[in-house]
Amino acid sequence: MLKGAVGSRYAEALFEIAREQGKIDQLEEELRAVNQVVSGSRELQKVLYHPQIAPEEKKSILKSIFAERVSEITANFLYLLVDHKREAFLKDIVAYFTEMANRARNLAQAQIVSAVELTGEEKKQLNDVLEKISGKKIRAEYSVDSSLIGGVVVRIGDRVIDGSVRAKLANLREHLRQIS
Repeated sequence: MLKGAVGSRYAEALFEIAREQGKIDQLEEELRAVNQVVSGSRELQKVLYHPQIAPEEKKSILKSIFAERVSEITANFLYLLVDHKREAFLKDIVAYFTEMANRARNLAQAQIVSAVELTGEEKKQLNDVLEKISGKKIRAEYSVDSSLIGGVVVRIGDRVIDGSVRAKLANLREHLRQIS
């Protein structure tokens, strides 16, 4: 509960600043980059999340890593997180910020898993269908899972469309159990 409340509150505050200054895309990109660096370094996480390392030392480390990479707004936001002992919530804040930015752009994130690699034309056709269904612009991430046997599984937010052969076989199996 605390995790979601903290993440959303800080993300909303930063999003309002980004909207006022017309920098939603820039700040989202910077936050994603910062999160990627932090997530990819166990050493940096140990330092940032350690309660006995002084905030000034943490801010100095962040400045040395990100000073040339991010805007003053993002840097100050990171320092604010450190000052308020909220640096461990960065991943959640980035997720909430991205969600708000996507809503503002009328954009939906879709995870598409297929049994085989889709061609460029198949991806375009699937994207067009998903945009019609959702009424939003779709940003898709594709992956392959051969255990699906055939077809695709699409996840947009909390909505799942399972068009895989594996799911159809499971439904058929369940139906046959019920009639026997």
